[in-house]
Amino acid sequence: MKNITIKDIARELNLSTSTVSRALRDSTEIGPETKKRVLELAHRLDYNPNPVALSLLSSQSNDIGVIVPEIANPFFAIVIAGIEDVAFAQGYHVVIYQSHEDYAREVLNVKHIYNRRKDGLLVSVATATTDYTHFKNIHERGFPIVFFDRICEEIDTHSVSVDDFEGGYKATEHLIKQGCERIAHVSGPDHLLISRRRLQGYRAALIEYGKPLLDELVVSSPYSATNALETVQSLLAMPKRPDGIFASSDNIAIGCHAAIIAAGLRMPDDIALVGFSDLPIAAMLNPPLSSVAQPAFEMGRSAAELLIKLIRNPGEHSTSISNMLKTKLMVRKSSMRISD
Repeated sequence: MKNITIKDIARELNLSTSTVSRALRDSTEIGPETKKRVLELAHRLDYNPNPVALSLLSSQSNDIGVIVPEIANPFFAIVIAGIEDVAFAQGYHVVIYQSHEDYAREVLNVKHIYNRRKDGLLVSVATATTDYTHFKNIHERGFPIVFFDRICEEIDTHSVSVDDFEGGYKATEHLIKQGCERIAHVSGPDHLLISRRRLQGYRAALIEYGKPLLDELVVSSPYSATNALETVQSLLAMPKRPDGIFASSDNIAIGCHAAIIAAGLRMPDDIALVGFSDLPIAAMLNPPLSSVAQPAFEMGRSAAELLIKLIRNPGEHSTSISNMLKTKLMVRKSSMRISD
């Protein structure tokens, strides 16, 4: 089926292509009678303008690029739903890219988004990324970027995150109030800000309640259940093992959960466990996993709103905005020995 072009309309009406183009754009240079003829024929022939050509003319595509580590992660799926909720209402299409936690793939995604003239970028940084040059290069050229969840501190732009420190504090405080004395923390990768903030919250709660800070009880794992399962086995093999674990993510907590069961230990009697994110699967585990809930949908909405403001008013925001959303501790059987 042939795509109808401006040339086809111009040939049919014996007009120049520039006249037809102006008529379709409702230019005041074209008389009402000519406009009417052009629009009627365009409608009859089911003419649809080429979006790439339009973006070249207007310097806008009405497309927003979104890079997430993995769409299969329910947290990012919910964030994307929030992004789309705002973007669609504002006339933007959302194009999703996955880094799969890989630096090289993330770099290629950024280049593709920039070269394909997307209007802006929303991104949660890959675990493997420690060099942010690919983001800096396009940011310095004026390309709008907003970071969410895993943010880049080296670039002065808008960001949306949760209060990771508070979430880490609440999780650890809860374990203390359940009677835990040796509370371990399975942290995420050290170079990620979310990992460091959650670790700081854990430490602050221990200090506040007069509990010892023991380096041997803090271990690091990628945000992966498989890796965490292997990592936490070293904690469980200690002569004096922990009686509580705060995991930096639910994916890590799922690995901890499996390792605890495999070791023949009971939750929460032998070890109490708390995760972070409150993925849908958390409530379906046996026992159900306590977790720090993040407002993922609201994070997506907030990030999209900030990006669209940057796109439409590029010179208006001289000071970067950092939206920090609140968390909520969801207490379930994996940690609940007594009521707080």
